[in-house]
Amino acid sequence: MTGLLGGGHGLYFDAASGRTCNLDCFVAVPGLDAEPREAELVQLEVPFGAELVHYAIGPASCGVPGLPAGLVALWEAHGRLPWPRLVEPALRLAESGVEFPPAHAACLAMLAPVMTMNEGAAIYSPGGRLLTAGERLEQPGLARALGALAEDPASFYRGTIGRQLLELCRERGGLVTQADLEGYEAVWSEPVRVPYLDVELLTRAGLSGIPETVPRLPRLAGLSEKDRVLALVDVLEAPSAGGGDTTNVSVVDGQGNVCVLTSSLGLGSGDFLPGLDLHLNSMLGESDLLRGRLEPGTRMGSMMAPTLALDGDGPVLAAGAAGGTRLRTALLGVVASIVDEGLSPTAAVARPRFHPALELVNAEPGVDENALAALEEAGRTVRRWPAQHHYFGGVSLVSRGGPAADPRRNGAAARLR
Repeated sequence: MTGLLGGGHGLYFDAASGRTCNLDCFVAVPGLDAEPREAELVQLEVPFGAELVHYAIGPASCGVPGLPAGLVALWEAHGRLPWPRLVEPALRLAESGVEFPPAHAACLAMLAPVMTMNEGAAIYSPGGRLLTAGERLEQPGLARALGALAEDPASFYRGTIGRQLLELCRERGGLVTQADLEGYEAVWSEPVRVPYLDVELLTRAGLSGIPETVPRLPRLAGLSEKDRVLALVDVLEAPSAGGGDTTNVSVVDGQGNVCVLTSSLGLGSGDFLPGLDLHLNSMLGESDLLRGRLEPGTRMGSMMAPTLALDGDGPVLAAGAAGGTRLRTALLGVVASIVDEGLSPTAAVARPRFHPALELVNAEPGVDENALAALEEAGRTVRRWPAQHHYFGGVSLVSRGGPAADPRRNGAAARLR
């Protein structure tokens, strides 16, 4: 659910200066130097557990990719390795293939109508059968794409990969133009600062709602599980929509520098660059992101919210999340569990989640049953999910108490010496 033809938002804390900056490398609205025309999108519904989520895909759903520019901007500002060396580990994985994890196999079963369209069929259903957990995911074209990227960091915008993207758009009705690619730039900006208990949260504004919600968070320390759920339900209530097709990485190095990078393709358009195995993003078909008039060259809105918590001694935790409209619920639930309630990072991420959406409350197994019964008595509908699920977002973080990553999305956490 991420890839080099997507977009993202990052946050970087420089330990030497104490300065934090946000990086905007999200997708831009296409159509510079082109006659306005109506996008021809393919409409479909995808089952996320018991919830049907509406999507619009196809080549015309692809916005101007920003992630390659963002990775280069991070490297130019803060990188220490030579650029080809930075690409090398991903290139090796692309050459050898990777084992398909159980969480990805479950997700593929939900998204098969999109992931097996066009060129995706050879990747995700070789021989006409969907990949299952433990089988090998082979993307030989991705090795060629990464090889081109290693040789030329600008290849996505002014080189071979950009030309192939433009050719596909011309053939299949996409909206991205040469002027779009040439005019794209990653942008650094100041973060939004929000006080929270004994820390300060640094994050971004936009569609996430994080800066607006934090001041409303109740004190949770000492509450029973029932009272905790009831205290959070109204604060975290949000619309119930959107698949939340996002990936997050949080890193702290030996010098105390911190980077959080959240990226996404959306669901993906269903089109892959032939011979390169690169999935086009579908951000123009993500209904949750379509707010107001879309002007060519401007950034699309995003719910991504890379977040850093600081106290007088420096970083307390760095976190980000996936989950679309559930991103805020997942991220703030974990941050509050650590900062307010003192849970370990692993316990905070694994804690059963609930997501209130208008009159409906979705709940994983383990959410306090007395609280759910009280919500039903108050007139809300409670949907009890049979297991932890991709639907409830994915959080990854590093903190003074260690790293943690979400089992709902095959997250992984490690200390490297």
